Amino acid sequence: MAEIAAFLRTNRLAAFGLALLAAILVCVIAGPLVYEVSPTRLNILKRLAPPGPDFWLGTDALGRDVLARVLHGGRVTLVVGCGVVALAFVTGATIGMISGFAGGWIDVVVMRLADAMLSFPSLVLAIALAAAFGPSLENAMLAVAITLMPQFARVARAQAVSVSARPYVEAAVTLGLTRRRILLRYVFANGVGPLFVQATLALGAAILQTASLGFLGLGAQPPAAEWGADVSINLDFVRSAPWVALAPGAGILLAVMAFNLIGDGLAEWLDPRRRPAQ
Repeated sequence: MAEIAAFLRTNRLAAFGLALLAAILVCVIAGPLVYEVSPTRLNILKRLAPPGPDFWLGTDALGRDVLARVLHGGRVTLVVGCGVVALAFVTGATIGMISGFAGGWIDVVVMRLADAMLSFPSLVLAIALAAAFGPSLENAMLAVAITLMPQFARVARAQAVSVSARPYVEAAVTLGLTRRRILLRYVFANGVGPLFVQATLALGAAILQTASLGFLGLGAQPPAAEWGADVSINLDFVRSAPWVALAPGAGILLAVMAFNLIGDGLAEWLDPRRRPAQ
């Protein structure tokens, strides 16, 4: 607790990002319980109604409540982002740790594959994969996770190479411990810090890429509420009724900014050369 308090005290931007993320989580988790309006209920007579007492953020072109869709869409977007990063973290970190610890031709082959994937812009690769898999939220999650895996693999491999050269790992090898135990107890346990930083930064990228796929029609399908898809559906009405696209767009902006601020703060805190003096 003292470490967390010191971190928040010395890094105001990270503290702001954490407070912003907490506010977003409270809104998307508790909001639908308080604001009990269906995000898919149509009301053509009230289409494009401006924000007011009846509709706090107005309605879209089909008369659906914008606030209800933002709250429910936030749940989908954040869950998808966390699921994507969890999949990329587990798969990429496992591959990278094994590659760096094993070395030899395994390391060469794995890293050249990772370099080949990293040579493509991640969003372009995600679009190509999602189009090949077919338009759906699950396929969009898989596509984004695949694009993020090489980043985790590179970080994990660098940590494995660095930690494997430490004296305590050499001592564990000399004592005859199994490679699996050495990898899990010594290499992974002592190299996981930068991976958590990468995961925090990747959360913002995952949300943005998933929303982009939804915007292009390759993610969540109508009538499901999802921030990227809602921006795309309402883009034609942004001049006459700007609230229909600005509300979900603001949700994407705030969520990505919160995770990026937290990730930058963690990167600075875990680097002794950049950590502020206490």
